[in-house]
Amino acid sequence: MRIESYREMLVWQRAMDLVVECYRLSDALPRSELFGLAAQIRRSACSVPANVAEGVGRKHLGDYLRHLSIANGSLKETETHLLVAGRVGYLAESDVQRALEQSAEVGKMLAGLIRRLQSLRPRIKVP
Repeated sequence: MRIESYREMLVWQRAMDLVVECYRLSDALPRSELFGLAAQIRRSACSVPANVAEGVGRKHLGDYLRHLSIANGSLKETETHLLVAGRVGYLAESDVQRALEQSAEVGKMLAGLIRRLQSLRPRIKVP
């Protein structure tokens, strides 16, 4: 089956689900964090599916891989912000754990996609 759009990609769909969850969780943060932790959580979470989509739109495999790497970095940033919110008592541990499980799923999918795309790169043999 050929994918016609990034929107058909399961990794993009799951990353979008994580964005929705992060928005839900950030709504529970104190108003004083509206321009701090809440904004950081939202920005980093949105960056994950955005970079997957941008990578698909690039013409070169190296660019695609670079954007997937950026998406993975944003995923780790999102996890860190969620952990901070949990540690300072803004979010319940169960809510943080649920979001981290979603993040882990997206991370595994990104890693698999990266491995698959790297296998398509021509191998240069050095004598």
